[in-house]
Amino acid sequence: MRLILASTSPRRKEILSLLGLPFELVSPGLEEIFRPGRFPADEAVYWAIEKTRAVNRLYLDAIVIGSDTVIDLDGKSIGKPVDQDDAVRILSLLVGRTHTVVTAVAAVVRGGKESIAVEKTKVRMLPASREILVQYAATGEPLDKAGAYLLQGEGRKLIESLKGDYLSAVGLPLRALAGLLREAGIRTKVDVELIYRQRNIMNWRSY
Repeated sequence: MRLILASTSPRRKEILSLLGLPFELVSPGLEEIFRPGRFPADEAVYWAIEKTRAVNRLYLDAIVIGSDTVIDLDGKSIGKPVDQDDAVRILSLLVGRTHTVVTAVAAVVRGGKESIAVEKTKVRMLPASREILVQYAATGEPLDKAGAYLLQGEGRKLIESLKGDYLSAVGLPLRALAGLLREAGIRTKVDVELIYRQRNIMNWRSY
């Protein structure tokens, strides 16, 4: 069965590659605009499904996977910054506090059947001065990241602790995704639990 990831994210591509399955990348071509008043988990689910449906309409014979990540700070959704100043603004809200990284993953199979899973990861950020945040934003790393930081990049220096699924916080909950694929009749070629025990990807071991 043809497998498509509705994304152009190199991070999600790298995570999905761990399953040892052949797949293709197709951009969903959507502009994500948050809806005021929608809870963060609902926001993540909405866009994961919308991405999946957008690609599924073009490839009806494929299993299509879509994922979306939203930062939940006290029940409010935080997405990607629009520029460096916005990245500093977002990071200023997060530093010295704990937030939740909510990632939803959706799968659509032939016939239009949809499945969805949601993972939540708690991230505690260190206190940081505005100068440090400005310097980090100037690297350009935060600009396409929910919450304006990259767990597996220089953003690691801003993190005190992480509790939950690291891969989900990066952008794709592999364990949950493997479960959705099994429901769709696709068996992975690797031991997913071994991947979680070994943590040999990106800087996972540092958490």
